[in-house]
Amino acid sequence: MAEPDPYRVLGVSKEASDAEIKRAFRKKARQFHPDRNPGDAGAEAKFKQVQAAHEKIGSAEARREYDQQQQMANMFGGGMRGGGFGNMGGGFEDVLGQMFSGGRRGSAGGNPFAGNRTGASAQRTSRPKGSDIKVSIDLTVAESERGGTFSFTFKRLKPNSIGTMEAKSVTMKTNLSPGVKHGTVKRMKGQGHDHPEGDPGDVLLTVRIDAGEGRYWDGDTLVQEVQTEFSTLMLGGKVKIKLPSGKEGLLTVAPNTQVGDRRRMSGAGIQGGDLDLEFAMQEVDDLTDEQRKALEQLRKTGL
Repeated sequence: MAEPDPYRVLGVSKEASDAEIKRAFRKKARQFHPDRNPGDAGAEAKFKQVQAAHEKIGSAEARREYDQQQQMANMFGGGMRGGGFGNMGGGFEDVLGQMFSGGRRGSAGGNPFAGNRTGASAQRTSRPKGSDIKVSIDLTVAESERGGTFSFTFKRLKPNSIGTMEAKSVTMKTNLSPGVKHGTVKRMKGQGHDHPEGDPGDVLLTVRIDAGEGRYWDGDTLVQEVQTEFSTLMLGGKVKIKLPSGKEGLLTVAPNTQVGDRRRMSGAGIQGGDLDLEFAMQEVDDLTDEQRKALEQLRKTGL
């Protein structure tokens, strides 16, 4: 049975920043912790899943390793072992077909550039190319606004001294302009996986900006959760919010607002982008006797 996707277990997207993943883990671990769910086998199982997911992607290093292992598995059908291809079934020709976007081209004799010839002229064939590498870099809001030179590390397939391909760790630097946006993709030509008989692929570097506590990215949209009491959601009222700029104010809540409803504030997001305010139910750790009695009365009325 395939192991659960750690991103799905923690309820975050693959584009989430490392800080967002840490916050999601704390929230899920608190939700399913055995101390809060005594005797609940289902909650205990979910708690173990959350812990396992955190081990895979909870730190920048572990996440980078997991993401690149997934990329390798997709390329090789899960067949790469020991850092090379000596143990892979199907032969080197099959490996090349899985590894490289250009494949191994050519005709008899193994010449990758030999094409069908007509008379004295030969049809030119394009050079095969290694696969691209997708990597990400996490920035704080301040770093994205300031720009500058940043380092990132990834694994790249390169030929070794005995003619097989090995995954080697590579560290590169890149310059990012001030005001770089979340989700920006920078292509770095020729820095991807090598091809034994052609050109290397490219590196596709995606910029991730940490959205901050209580916020997350939905694609390129910044979303801020607005923790709201159940009574305010149902009856309407006002709730205090703090925008990414640091400004605070009161947000009017319409009666019968549902969890997940959103309200857009143009220009209130990071670097002047839009901000979606998403209503969420405010969690309560402990109830007072008065609150418990009130809830019992509400339950009798069907709420």
